[in-house]
Amino acid sequence: MAALRGRALLLARLRAGPRAPLHSAASATPLYDVLVSGGGMVGSAMAAVLGHDIHFHDKKIALLEAGPRKEYDHMPDSYSNRVSSISPGSATLLSSCGAWDHVCSLRLKPFRRMQVWDACSEAMIVFEKDDLDDMGYIVENDVIMSALTKQLDAVADRVEVFYRNKAVGYTWPLPSHGCDTSPWVQVELADGRRLQTKLLIGADGHNSLVRKEAEIKNIEHQYDQSAVVATLHLSEATDNNVAWQRFLPTGPIALLPLSDTASSLVWSTSHDHASELVAMDEESFVDSINSAFWSNINHSDFIDTAGAMFHSAISLLKPSGTAVRQLPPSVAKVDPESRAMFPLGMGHATEYVQHRVALIGDAAHRVHPLAGQGVNLGFGDIACLAHHLSAAAFNGSDLGSLKHLLKFETERQRHNVSLIAATDVLKRLYSTTLAPLVLLRTWGLQATNALPPVKEQIMAFASK
Repeated sequence: MAALRGRALLLARLRAGPRAPLHSAASATPLYDVLVSGGGMVGSAMAAVLGHDIHFHDKKIALLEAGPRKEYDHMPDSYSNRVSSISPGSATLLSSCGAWDHVCSLRLKPFRRMQVWDACSEAMIVFEKDDLDDMGYIVENDVIMSALTKQLDAVADRVEVFYRNKAVGYTWPLPSHGCDTSPWVQVELADGRRLQTKLLIGADGHNSLVRKEAEIKNIEHQYDQSAVVATLHLSEATDNNVAWQRFLPTGPIALLPLSDTASSLVWSTSHDHASELVAMDEESFVDSINSAFWSNINHSDFIDTAGAMFHSAISLLKPSGTAVRQLPPSVAKVDPESRAMFPLGMGHATEYVQHRVALIGDAAHRVHPLAGQGVNLGFGDIACLAHHLSAAAFNGSDLGSLKHLLKFETERQRHNVSLIAATDVLKRLYSTTLAPLVLLRTWGLQATNALPPVKEQIMAFASK
């Protein structure tokens, strides 16, 4: 009888044909509840936030990072030239996974005031809080990554990080899978391994492979500008708690505080001018920066007179609405080797989600740096998506279901599209020297500066 049963089992296996290897292969492929593709600031923060979520205590999360571990044992003396302006909302998100405490123990510089003004007129707008709370924080990207790495280590039992590895291909589940197909997203790694996941989160930048392989359309526009970044040293020590931005006809230039004696430069300008700035000697480079902040070469008597009359009228109608102009600090020197440039563009995915797929950060949207909102948009995506995934996990729902993924998409597109559009309009409005448009933006900036409720709305929107 035993022999007969053995033959029957053998015949059953033979009749099963190619299906048996498929099942055994699927069972041998590790399955994760969530897999985050892309281990930059946004991808690492997404994995860390989920890893520290109480409703994800029994979940398995994977994070793919093409580069090595990024962690500081001690801070280097020099500052990195890649920094981010972190909003209070983003700081709260980083606090939720314990990373913000590490950031504060390493290095950051709060700013309490922002002054934005036009190079073609005297018009300016000042943002500050009455209670002198911090408006935001300038933090080196490497510091944020180091803090997130520590917090990922703290939840290593539920978050597995694949360093020096990346996805090279994805296989999507069919809407209705059969017994010989997987219901999960299949991920092929560069080292030949295969993983599968119930939810794939694409955090792999503006050239996202996840977005391309999912065939999600992306609306793109390359600006005729590159950003030049550098670490600058001031002529003298100051409180340096102001973020400065001036709109030049060729693009905005920003000076962001790093310490009482150092600031970070982000200068958006034409590609040719950016190449010249990176190549010129230090003295000429420093002179160009100081001139960009101080020179009135682009002023005209007509605009200055019209602006002064409008400003006087506002001062009579609303004396408390005009802010005091501060002069930006003078730059003395630049850190050797800190100058770099990169092209600027705008992008927006037509969809943020599909069945078992979600896009966050630059994979979903790309914005001009003039608003300082790039990484904050990504952290906002995380806060929203993590909220919906946490609720789904608590309710025992399928994490890859479109039901809650579409709620995330609706909420974030409503916020992101309006900010991207406003940023694009500002970029175009300030890229002209035509007198009627210069006068229009001069009056608009002066009027906005005199209306605290409007400024408070702008600050509230930007602080999320």
